[in-house]
Amino acid sequence: MTFLRVLVRAGSAVLLAAGTVTVPALPSASAPKAARHVHDIQGAAHASPFVGTAVSGIPGVVLAVAENGFWMQGPTPDRDPRTSEGVFVFTRTRPTAVAGDLVRVNGLVGEFRPGGPLSANLSRTEIEATAVAVERRGVEPPPAVLLGPDGRRAPGAVIDDDVRGDVERSGAFEPERDGLDFYESLEGMRVAVDDAVAVGPRADFGEIPVLPSGGEGSGVRTGRGGIVLRDRDANPERVILDDTLLPLPAMNVGDRLPGRTAGVLDYGFGDFKLLVTSSSRVRGGGLSRERARPQGPGELAVATYSLKDLDPGDPPARFDAIARQIVTGLASPDLITVTGLQDNSGPDSDGTVAADQTVAQLTAAISAAGGPAYDWRSIDPVDGADGGEPGGNIRVGFLFRGDRGLAFVDRPGGTATAPVAAVPVEGPFGVRTAGLTASPGRIAPLDLAWNGARKPLAGEFLWWWRRIVVVANHWTARGGDDSPYGRFQPPRAPSASAHLAQARRVGEFVGALRAIDPNAAVIVAGDFNAPGHSPALRALTGGPGARPGPLRDPVAGLPERERYTVVSGGNAQDVDHILLSPGLARAPYEVDIVHLNAEFADQVTDHDPVLARIALP
Repeated sequence: MTFLRVLVRAGSAVLLAAGTVTVPALPSASAPKAARHVHDIQGAAHASPFVGTAVSGIPGVVLAVAENGFWMQGPTPDRDPRTSEGVFVFTRTRPTAVAGDLVRVNGLVGEFRPGGPLSANLSRTEIEATAVAVERRGVEPPPAVLLGPDGRRAPGAVIDDDVRGDVERSGAFEPERDGLDFYESLEGMRVAVDDAVAVGPRADFGEIPVLPSGGEGSGVRTGRGGIVLRDRDANPERVILDDTLLPLPAMNVGDRLPGRTAGVLDYGFGDFKLLVTSSSRVRGGGLSRERARPQGPGELAVATYSLKDLDPGDPPARFDAIARQIVTGLASPDLITVTGLQDNSGPDSDGTVAADQTVAQLTAAISAAGGPAYDWRSIDPVDGADGGEPGGNIRVGFLFRGDRGLAFVDRPGGTATAPVAAVPVEGPFGVRTAGLTASPGRIAPLDLAWNGARKPLAGEFLWWWRRIVVVANHWTARGGDDSPYGRFQPPRAPSASAHLAQARRVGEFVGALRAIDPNAAVIVAGDFNAPGHSPALRALTGGPGARPGPLRDPVAGLPERERYTVVSGGNAQDVDHILLSPGLARAPYEVDIVHLNAEFADQVTDHDPVLARIALP
C-alpha cells in the first residue's frame, strides 16, 4: 500500500514525502505467532516480521505527539536489547492521545520509507492505526535509555561491516558491533544523553550533532572540540539532536548542554535523530575565530575560499562579513582560489552567466574593510552546465592583489568550451618553463569527468620573476551519495568515481606541465569535496595504497586533530586543499587551516579556508 505522507517540522515549511509499507519481512524462526507487544512488532531486525499484518490491543505509553501520529513505548519490555520497545503510531491527523497516556492500539504494521520506495533511506516501523483507546492518563513514561559510557554505548567506529547490499533484506543484526543496528534497536524509544557536547554547529534544519558524556571515550577529537572523520571510522558515537518537538538553541562546536537531554529516537532522511523533549540551557565553550599572521616580504600567500552561492541578491552584510574574513582572518592573501561565486542574477534562471556585478560588490567590500584592491579572473560557464544551485551558474576564479609582486599573465583564447593546454614559454633570463596556451583557461571542459560540475580553471602568474601555474578546483558535490545510515551498505557514493576521474584529468594536466619543465611551479587548490584519504586525492598526492602522485599535499602534514575544513553531521573532515608540485614544495612553506566558519552557528559560509605561505624571495 502506498500513500502520501505530510511531514511537519517545527519552524519550517510543510514537506510532502512519499512512503511505502511494502518492505518484506525477514524470515525469523523466533518470531512469535502473534504480536502482543511493541518488541514483537519491532523484532531483532531492520524490518518488522509483521509487515502487512493487522494487530490489536498493542499497549504503550505515549512519549510524544506529532501532527499525524505519536510515539509510544511498551510498558512491559522483554530482555532482548536488540528489540526496540518503541514505535510510531500513524494516525493521519492530529491524535487525541497526549504524552503520558497509556493506550492500546489496533492497526496495520508497516514500514514507512522517507523519500519513497526507491529511496536509500532506512524505513521506520509503524502501526497505521485503525483505533486508539486511552486506558489511563498521567502515566510516568518509561525510564530513558542512557547513551554513552554510563549507559548503552554505541560501537566506536563501525556503522556497518557485515552486509553488501540491502540491510533490510540480508545480513546479521548486531547492535553490539554495528552502529546502524545499534540505533535501530532503539527506534521509537525514549533515549537520553548526559552532558552533551556539540561537535558541529546547529544545521539549517535545526539539528545539532553531539557526543554524550562530554565526549568521553570518543574517537579522535579536534583541537577545538569536534570529532575527526577518519578512514573507516564515521564516528557512530555521534548523536543528532533534532528540534521537531522542542526548539533547540544555536550552538557552536564545544558548547555543552549540561545535565540530561532526553527525547525520542526517530529515523528520517538519512539519519537516526533524537527528537528532543527536554533539555538544559547551553553552556558556551568559548570558541573563537582564528586569525592568520600576515605574510612576510618574501612569502607568497595563497588561500582557498568558498563563497557558498554568493550573488548580488545576498544582503550587503554578508558581503561585508566575507570581506572581513579575507582582510582580517586571512590577512589579505596574495592569491585566493574562489569557489561558489554566482552570476549577476543569482538563482534566477534567466540566461545570465556574467558575474561582474557579484565580483564588483565583493571587491568593493574588501576595500571598504581595509583590504587591498583585488583583481579577478575567471571564465563564464555555459548556462546551466556547471551544477550548483539551478540558475546560479557558480564558477571558480582567482582573486589576486598586485601590490606585492604578483601579476597575472593574460593570454587570449580561453572560453567555456575550449580546453587549455601546457606549452613551453620563455621566462626572464631566457629560462624555458611551462606555461599555458590561454590564461585563464579551462581544463578539458568537454570531458565527461566534468559533466554537470565546475570545470577547473588554470591561470598563469608571475611572482616577481618566477612563473607559477595555478589551477582552481570545485569538484562534484557529494549530495547524491548515500547517507552512512542508509539501507544500502556500504553506502553508494557516485561522487567518488566522479572525483577519481576528475583527479586523473587534473593529474594529466599537471603531468603535461612537468613534462615540459620537471621543476614547474604548479599550485592546485580549492574545494575537492573529497577528504585527503580518498582515492581521488591519493591519485594526485600518493599515500598508502597509491602510487606516488604528481603533487604534494601540505595539509596532510598537519596534525590529525587540526586537519579539517568542513564539519558535516558532526564529522570534521579535510575537503579543501592546496597541492604543490614537487619543485614548488621544495621551497620552505607553512600551511594553516584558518577556522572561521565550519564550527560556528553564525557562519557566513560552510568551509574554512586553507592558507599557504610559500617562501619565494
